[in-house]
Amino acid sequence: MNSSTPTRLGLFGIGLDTYWPQFKGLKNRLVGYQKQIAQRILVGRASSRAGSVVGTARRAVQSSQRDDPTIQLIDAGLVDSPAKARVAASLFRREEVDLIFLYVSTYALSSTVLPVVQAARVPVVVLNLQPVPQLDYAQFNALGDRGLMTGLWLEHCQACSAPEIACVFNRANIPYHLVTGHLADEEAWREIQDWVDAAKVASAMRRNRVGVLGHYYCGMLDVYSDLTQQSAAFGNHFELIEMCALHKLREAVTARQVATKLKQFRREFDVSPECEKGELIRAAKTSCALDALVKQHDLGALAYYYESEDGLAYRDIVTSVIAGNTLLTGHNVPVAGECEIKNVQAMKIMDLFGAGGSFSEFYLADFNDDVVLLGHDGPAHFAIAEGRVGLVPLPVYHGKPGKGLSIQMTVKHGPVTLLSVVQGAGGKLSLLVAEGESVAGPVLQIGNTNSRYRFSIGAKRFMNEWSQAGPAHHCAIGVGHIASKIEKLGALLELEVKRVC
Repeated sequence: MNSSTPTRLGLFGIGLDTYWPQFKGLKNRLVGYQKQIAQRILVGRASSRAGSVVGTARRAVQSSQRDDPTIQLIDAGLVDSPAKARVAASLFRREEVDLIFLYVSTYALSSTVLPVVQAARVPVVVLNLQPVPQLDYAQFNALGDRGLMTGLWLEHCQACSAPEIACVFNRANIPYHLVTGHLADEEAWREIQDWVDAAKVASAMRRNRVGVLGHYYCGMLDVYSDLTQQSAAFGNHFELIEMCALHKLREAVTARQVATKLKQFRREFDVSPECEKGELIRAAKTSCALDALVKQHDLGALAYYYESEDGLAYRDIVTSVIAGNTLLTGHNVPVAGECEIKNVQAMKIMDLFGAGGSFSEFYLADFNDDVVLLGHDGPAHFAIAEGRVGLVPLPVYHGKPGKGLSIQMTVKHGPVTLLSVVQGAGGKLSLLVAEGESVAGPVLQIGNTNSRYRFSIGAKRFMNEWSQAGPAHHCAIGVGHIASKIEKLGALLELEVKRVC
């Protein structure tokens, strides 16, 4: 997956050229506000995954970019006439922007807006941002010069155009989103940053290459996915991979590679003294082959399942993948077992948001403590674990053939978000999301991941409402509350988002 391709964000402001000769300095002040917006979009939050790097906005055909190349801003400047609207539209088409921010600098004719958005054919977020939260009415009225006062009012007149733009977009059947506030309004900027983050995830999902290794777990009807529908919704590519390809790579693994991988196991896992040397070597060899497979096919995610027959080479592979797949998951290549393609999409979304995204299913409910336990065997997102992750032996993989090493971990205590990609009647895809808390307490020490989760609506209601939304029995769990970001991602992808809590 080409992670170096930036997400391209378009920005243009709108104004009315009739005003400029009437009100001295008005245009320059409005352009200055637009530069502030451009800079803030580029800087983002200090905690954003891309880091905090100050960029400088540039005008017209030039672009602005962070040192981290995940964001590129294409600033078309202030559009104040239909002719300039056509120029901006051409720029955005040529630069292939993923999302447009439309800054309402003052009252502007909707004829300067519609051509730009129609031609670009990408989602648009309207920024109805005043310079200040409140005009100083006494100072304003004391100016005494009605011409000067009118120019100052127009500098703060962003709200005037919001209904006009919305009306035209509605009549033109153009989806749009509106952010209202002022330039120092942190609530508004959090919302804008969520749009930026969602655009980055949508763009990365389109570039993602998902490997599909093996076949479905036979009989899990809820897990079966329509790959065409998935590609249509997210834009990603699916690479169907034969087990013999992984076997060939595994046969080529050297003793030196195995020794390096064993060091990585001990560095990133708490390796139980119960783990036999032979099992560790077997898992390390498979992990090296998985790394090579991901590199060979440029994969950003992987869904897998296989069984084979006892004593055959493929059985040796599939019973030794958990450690390697967990390392991949924790290093931003999520891996889902049981060939759960829908869930590896959810895991990838969570990972791109910087939240992790661990493969999970319902384990049991604790009605006395009003919590639900979720976890899974197989790979986990060790980067979001509470403490160190255990690598332990299992004498039997429940419901699956063979035995080998497994992962034991709990998701970090604190706020979490659950996400499921749902395929409903007629193949329609949607996103199902819930926010909760990972809480301390007893978990099952069975060589699986499992954690205790508390939800604001209670365990019973959560179980009912989540299940009735129709997801498969798997979900992705990430740290932090990011439902608002997922809702914006759904809007960009034109997918319905259902929020349980």
